[in-house]
Amino acid sequence: MIDIKLIRENKELVKENIKKKFQDEKLPLVDEIEKLDIEYRECKKKGDDLRALKNSKSSEIGTLIREGKKEEADRIKEEVSRYGTELEDLGKREEKLEFEIKNKMMNIPNIIDDSVPIGENDTFNVEIEKFGDPIVPSYEIPYHADIIEKLNGLDKISAGRTSGEGFYYLIGDIARLHEAMLAYARDYMIDKGFTFAIPPFMIHSSVVEGVMSFPEMQAMMYKIEGEDLYLIGTSEHSMIGKFKDQIVKETELPITMTSYSPCFRKEGGSHGLEERGLYRVHQFEKQEMIVLCRPEESMEWYNKMWKYTVEIFRNMDIPVRQLECCSGDLADLKVKSCDIEAWSPRQKKYFEVGSCSTLGDAQARRLGIRAKGAHGTFYVHTLNNTVIASPRGLIALIENNYQEDGSIKIPKVLQPYMGGMKVIEGRK
Repeated sequence: MIDIKLIRENKELVKENIKKKFQDEKLPLVDEIEKLDIEYRECKKKGDDLRALKNSKSSEIGTLIREGKKEEADRIKEEVSRYGTELEDLGKREEKLEFEIKNKMMNIPNIIDDSVPIGENDTFNVEIEKFGDPIVPSYEIPYHADIIEKLNGLDKISAGRTSGEGFYYLIGDIARLHEAMLAYARDYMIDKGFTFAIPPFMIHSSVVEGVMSFPEMQAMMYKIEGEDLYLIGTSEHSMIGKFKDQIVKETELPITMTSYSPCFRKEGGSHGLEERGLYRVHQFEKQEMIVLCRPEESMEWYNKMWKYTVEIFRNMDIPVRQLECCSGDLADLKVKSCDIEAWSPRQKKYFEVGSCSTLGDAQARRLGIRAKGAHGTFYVHTLNNTVIASPRGLIALIENNYQEDGSIKIPKVLQPYMGGMKVIEGRK
């Protein structure tokens, strides 16, 4: 949510930003908010003036009674009573206007950074840099689900019986490899000075509305029937929510945390071949990182964070690239975002394995997260980034470390988490 001062002082900037995000249907909201805000401030001023007058008149009553001027005191009492009724009506009107303004403001997209490329959808995203050489071996690399099944590591048939499409069992060495990746990612972030956390996996609607836009929420989140609870789609949701309505000391910034959680997403629609594999699933696990910092430090942290993900994947012998998200591909709360994509030697192309975003103070405004320092109180900036998400990360690992005999080479950084194992052997 942007600062309403932007609409008061520079509404054309807000409108231009909406156009850059190809959301012209939201343009009328700016004028509507401006009109409601004028009415709200007039209502508030009238209430403040009337409250001051009521207090002044009320203080006269005691004096008049002591002076024996009962009739005049009674007249002022009636006057004060009318002021009270009028103030009650003004208070209700003020509350209604505040609610309407907030609801409309929640739909205004955040102001994007000047460096964001302009484009309507993800086809306009821009490759910034590649890390590692994308290699296609001389031998064929089978579909990842077939590789894992031959290693007795995947059972989607049983998962279909227990849970339906979009679920899976990982078994044996593959399940262990999956957890090794997450454990390595966790320890990597701890070594970078991040505090490890395991958060709640369900959150209230007030937190959901604070961390993401309405369209995102409706497309992604599972709601618990009969409860004000949603299953998290990423631990960023509950980790940022941890600071809801809090004022932290400026000296405590930056707050850097890394969190593990299962994640739950609707992932609707059919995706052809990938539907039977592990690309589109309703449940997965992820190591996440979040940062709360001073506004002037957010871009520096943004560049640090996505580079951590690159280093982790390169340490597992996986080529990756950074893809800058264009304006039309940015969620409404984001100021700037990029995807980290891993190389798929089977598909001979890159695919998304993580996303890094800076959201400015949008989440902090929605959730009331502030910092207090020597120069006053201010809204913090929030950032989030995928350290590693599996099974997508697992797919990248398997394809890039697949050997001609059907075995999977285990990168050195993961071997300590696999009991020293160097290779997952193919079925004899």
